[in-house]
Amino acid sequence: MTLQHLLGKIVGAANVLTASEDTKPYYTDWRRQYYAPAECVVRPAATPEVAAVVALCAREGVAIVPQGGNTGLVGGSVPTGTRREVLVSLSRMNRIRAIDPLNDTATVESGCVLAAIQEAAAHAGRLFPLSLAAEGSCQIGGNLSTNAGGVNVLRYGTAREQVLGLEVVLPDGRVWNGLRGLRKDNTGYDLKQLFLGAEGTLGIITAAVLRLFPRPRATATAWIAVDSPDAAVQLLGRLRERLGERVSAFELLSRPCLDAVIAHARGTADPLGAAHPWYVLAELADSGEPRLLRESVEAALADCAEQGALRDAAIAQSGEQARSLWRIRETIPEAQFTNVKHDVSVPVSKIPRFVEQAGSALAAAFPRVEVFCFGHVGDGNLHYNVGPEALMPRRAEVSRIVYDTVAALGGSISAEHGLGQLKREEILRHKDPLELELMRTLKRALDPDGLMNPGKLL
Repeated sequence: MTLQHLLGKIVGAANVLTASEDTKPYYTDWRRQYYAPAECVVRPAATPEVAAVVALCAREGVAIVPQGGNTGLVGGSVPTGTRREVLVSLSRMNRIRAIDPLNDTATVESGCVLAAIQEAAAHAGRLFPLSLAAEGSCQIGGNLSTNAGGVNVLRYGTAREQVLGLEVVLPDGRVWNGLRGLRKDNTGYDLKQLFLGAEGTLGIITAAVLRLFPRPRATATAWIAVDSPDAAVQLLGRLRERLGERVSAFELLSRPCLDAVIAHARGTADPLGAAHPWYVLAELADSGEPRLLRESVEAALADCAEQGALRDAAIAQSGEQARSLWRIRETIPEAQFTNVKHDVSVPVSKIPRFVEQAGSALAAAFPRVEVFCFGHVGDGNLHYNVGPEALMPRRAEVSRIVYDTVAALGGSISAEHGLGQLKREEILRHKDPLELELMRTLKRALDPDGLMNPGKLL
């Protein structure tokens, strides 16, 4: 009896995909940089089915590639093609099992689309703050497995900080039920942290208990022109002094990013009319009256303008205007799709030095270089993309300059996208050998046969 037939007995024959026209979208990553076939795609509908699939593959010595929405950017959710592999898609496991407004928690399955969780929380009068450009298609299991960041890290933290409990299928098919909605549990190791950010290399997350928050009654969105990244960092400090934790998002983008969006997305207008070298998109929220928040934001921006901390600013006058500003930010990745991309982080105070030093080094090495710099300046995470497209064959040289600049400033070569296949070798230059040893020890302890998402991260 073939492996596909045995898998079909677990999940139903219709949910074992083998035809190339059905499997190709699963085997190709979002950037179309990685493609490799597996033996089949399996689509379980419940945790017992995942456990049975994993147990069968473990007995047969077949590796497993877990996949959520396949929106990752480092080749972490597609096969490597180097051994027998089965791709396990969690997309059918999309139930919201429970929402507990009094405990401020939601228990969801890993295939739930992020936007659906946000919507369910809103219906309960709560906020699930994880928010990123792919939220209409990415799935929470993938978000947690890569410790996704997004635009609200400044106030709420990364995906890791939104989780109270997990349900995980281990590499031998056993199920660890850690679905506890507790904020205090001092009974030993915090096992859930092993699987958050592990990129599916230690087990398959099948469900999670997520933290919810009070839904803000008021929001204000501002598009602000500044002279430089240094001015943006200084502005962040001033606004946080004036407005405190109400600053929930603080996004930096360069003029080339805005120009790329205007050229790519028909109907996009320059929010300020006149060109400026750098911009900040800031969002503020609190539980008070909308009028009071708006007045506070206007006063803070006026004071900053008088002190020379910004060039110009516009506050969205409606929800639609706010959404149009966010659409600019969310369109940047697709507006400059083909270039050498980097997802890096440095201490917030060192962002200006990174931008200046990396830009100078790249210009010296590549005289016609184009840099598209944008990202979450509030938490030190920049997406630093380098063009033109003609530089793609020299990606290694470009990235070496960027990553060495990051390392010199005490930063990380992967802030929120993970390592996947793309940075699996590069991390060896930057990670402390003892850290790598500890990571490999964990991998051997939980997955001694190396069957879970091989060729990724380690």
